[in-house]
Amino acid sequence: MYIVAMALKRFPIGVQDFARIREDGMYYVDKTDLVYKLTHTDLYYFLSRPRRFGKSLLVSTLQCYFEGRKDLFTGLAMEKLETEWKKYPVIRLDMSRIKDLDDEIFAANMDSILGVVEKKYGIKHDRNNRAWGARLTNLIYAANEQTGEPVVVLVDEYDAPVLEAMGDTELLKKIRTRMRDLYSPLKALGGILRFVFLTGISKFSQLSIFSELNNLKVITMNDDYAAICGITKEEVLTQMQPEIQALADKNGLTYDGACEALKRQYDGYHFCKNSPDVFNPFSLINSLSDGELANYWFATGTPTILTRLMRKYKVDPTPFDTGFEATLDMFDAPTETAKNPIPMLYQSGYLTIKSTKAGNRYLLGFPNDEVRLGFLKALMPYYAMDDVVDNDSFLLRFVDALEEKEIEKALAHIRAFMSGIPYNAERKDENHYKTVLFLIFKLCTPYVVRTEECSAAGRSDAVVETADAVYMFEFKLDKNGTADDALKQIDEKGYLIPYSVTMAKDGSPKKLFKIGVSFDAEKRTIGEWKVVEG
Repeated sequence: MYIVAMALKRFPIGVQDFARIREDGMYYVDKTDLVYKLTHTDLYYFLSRPRRFGKSLLVSTLQCYFEGRKDLFTGLAMEKLETEWKKYPVIRLDMSRIKDLDDEIFAANMDSILGVVEKKYGIKHDRNNRAWGARLTNLIYAANEQTGEPVVVLVDEYDAPVLEAMGDTELLKKIRTRMRDLYSPLKALGGILRFVFLTGISKFSQLSIFSELNNLKVITMNDDYAAICGITKEEVLTQMQPEIQALADKNGLTYDGACEALKRQYDGYHFCKNSPDVFNPFSLINSLSDGELANYWFATGTPTILTRLMRKYKVDPTPFDTGFEATLDMFDAPTETAKNPIPMLYQSGYLTIKSTKAGNRYLLGFPNDEVRLGFLKALMPYYAMDDVVDNDSFLLRFVDALEEKEIEKALAHIRAFMSGIPYNAERKDENHYKTVLFLIFKLCTPYVVRTEECSAAGRSDAVVETADAVYMFEFKLDKNGTADDALKQIDEKGYLIPYSVTMAKDGSPKKLFKIGVSFDAEKRTIGEWKVVEG
């Protein structure tokens, strides 16, 4: 496919202000038809989406719409849909600004958030007044009385303080009380409210925070609004052709190859049964702007709550890679009461719906390569060493050894690496060692890695497929078998047979290697190994 050269778009990197994007001529994916539908259907809404998925831009778009800024919507779907352009007073609260839950700092942040709006309506606020709900009530009354119009309330990242408190039972209880106090007036004042919209990452517990606001319409998994945040595959392929071609040219790819690379790296999100393919917007526009296929989402940092969950639940990542079945209540559940990490991992964007099955069952898994690599890299310190530099250095040496087909050297690197893992009495089993090996192989991104690979006769432990070789690994804990036993199992089960006709790029058969490995439980590393070619 050939794309005619033309000026590339100015992407709004780091800009979530709708007015600035429109006034500065930056690229905007038109979601205003959905905004119109949203604002003309119900009164109270809640939407959760992962971080950096466009929630703040959506809130900003709603604000500009309700403020009647018609000029900003020229050329968008809203221009034809809206005929009245009525102006409403808008109260917007950005709870993501609350980063510290110390009593005094929390109060100062809340005072700042409410104080800006109070000043707008001439309310002299008392810095010592920590009755947040009462202050919001006064604000709504003042806005309504001064304008004669019902009030719009927009809350961005409602759960930021709650997520900061996760893991501390007493602090979480205190934060819940504060948030409940803040949001409690919203239902009681429904008579003078035009629209209420709350966003966040996590699903709320109705009883803990919104005990009185029980009339929220949750659109998180609503088919009609699946594409309201993020950029769909259709939008990418129809609106970003010049940028994709530029990415292809810079990286020596064909246009179709660049499309496939973008899809593997940033696509794959599904938020309901009938969701279109949705790209991570933050990563996508950064990639097209830079002309690189980098890991942008994870470069912004791993949320504290995720690292806590890793430590608490000793997360096993292997099912996430191939996908695992789950019912709706296993992942679309309140995070603060969850008994496992699945709800938070799903709601935070580390897992997504891969497909749906009969009986209200879903297949969950990593959405794309960016998330897979970032998650596994973040997980490595909890199974191995905390020093990221050491981890990265080891992985580079291991990759070099595989590229040179020096299997003995590669295994020696693994032995040395695993010897440095601190002793953990709770995870001394075969699965622990397999997980470490899984992380090592998966983080070697140039290669195709499969674990628990199915064949007609059973499941092999791990397969690493490079451009010109296939390495079949079988592991045994020393008390359960030797390296010879592992090799025998590979032969008896015929694990390598499916790869016997696999070809390298030059048309020659790929070299096949069988590697039997035993783990030394006492030394907590791999013990003996044997490598057989063919």
